[in-house]
Amino acid sequence: MPAPLFHIETTPTLPETADAVVIGGGIVGVFSAYYLARRGMKVALVEKGRIGAEQSSRNWGWCRQQNRDARELPMATKSLALWDAFAEESGEDAGFRRCGLLYLSDNDAELAGWARWGEFARGVGVTTHMLDSKKASEFGAATGKAWKGGVFSPTDGTADPSRAAPVVARAIMALGGSVHQMCAARGLETTGGRVSAVVTEAGIIRTETVVMAGGAWASSFCRQLGVRFPQAAIRSSILSVAPGAKSLPAALHTAAVSATRRSDGGYTLAISGKARVDPTLQQLRFARYFVPMFARRWKSLAPGGMEGLKGGHETLSHWRLDRPTPMERNRILDPRPDRKQIDLTLARARTLLPSLVHAPVSAAWAGYIDSTPDGVPAIGEIAAIPGLILAAGFSGHGFGIGPGAGHLVADLVTGATPIVDPKPYYPDRLNRSAWGKVADF
Repeated sequence: MPAPLFHIETTPTLPETADAVVIGGGIVGVFSAYYLARRGMKVALVEKGRIGAEQSSRNWGWCRQQNRDARELPMATKSLALWDAFAEESGEDAGFRRCGLLYLSDNDAELAGWARWGEFARGVGVTTHMLDSKKASEFGAATGKAWKGGVFSPTDGTADPSRAAPVVARAIMALGGSVHQMCAARGLETTGGRVSAVVTEAGIIRTETVVMAGGAWASSFCRQLGVRFPQAAIRSSILSVAPGAKSLPAALHTAAVSATRRSDGGYTLAISGKARVDPTLQQLRFARYFVPMFARRWKSLAPGGMEGLKGGHETLSHWRLDRPTPMERNRILDPRPDRKQIDLTLARARTLLPSLVHAPVSAAWAGYIDSTPDGVPAIGEIAAIPGLILAAGFSGHGFGIGPGAGHLVADLVTGATPIVDPKPYYPDRLNRSAWGKVADF
């Protein structure tokens, strides 16, 4: 029962040249290509499998400012406006709704942390409301229990993970760009040290600008170019239930379980932060970079199995450009969900939200969340290879800030004034220690 995904038909013929080539058809890749196309550039987007088929369709769909790390908050704020604008500009429906996000807790320390974040956020113009016990219990009436407190962020919302990336890809084509599914980018050619072409399984595209937005595959791709990009992925398992539950919040987070209303009226259910660490050689290679993050989050992570090695996305091998690559052998990362976690998630959800007791499970799936050592994305030009822009390592935050990330990529490519300060995202920061810098949320 895989994650639902809206399939689209894309461009059959590869162009010989392009002003820019975007590698990766997830939410960051499609929005990067979309904003480049809106600026009149001839853009080609290549995706080894299906648009949006990996983590961009396997997440909760939250588009939030609430509890964002300070480095990501400006991009989150801009992204909300861009989600709104995309629907007006393109006529496409990515399922974005400002439904508000509700957080409930009985933990004093957690509530105090949310309150501190709220003080900071209000100072930068973000609307967030702390809820006392009475208000929290009213907002959380569907749980049938009293709560110590909570937070409600009314201007935040959700989009539809099953539709968002595909409809943005359709908008790219409407602007004159080309989108190519089942077309893996095997590597790059350079001239005088600068990007000059992308080598794909279907042929070569001549270009001087490439955006690497390959998600969990980005580090292994960069390795082929001699670029060191510390990245590790964890396997997260979630499920959805069929429509039928009544009077539930559109988006609810608690320590026990979180629930998000889907476009079809069903709900996505997950336990925040819970994941398996599937060992790979790449993880061993970059282990020392991730010690600070593991020290912060070890209680939420559990040892995994062989899924990571089977996936091939964290290989240390080098491949030839005239032979099939690991990306062609595994078009879509579709790891086995953790059955124990799925069962626990469903049990917790039915205990917390009684109206879900009779809602049947409609799907269960897993996905790989790629992370940087500090939990903040890497967005910027690779100094060693002029013309190569990296946009990866979104650490479980990429779906909601996809529009802002794509806009920033387009700004960097075209020399426009950046939509947000790009310095917190520069890839070269990852060469330094992450101690004291790991994202709080």
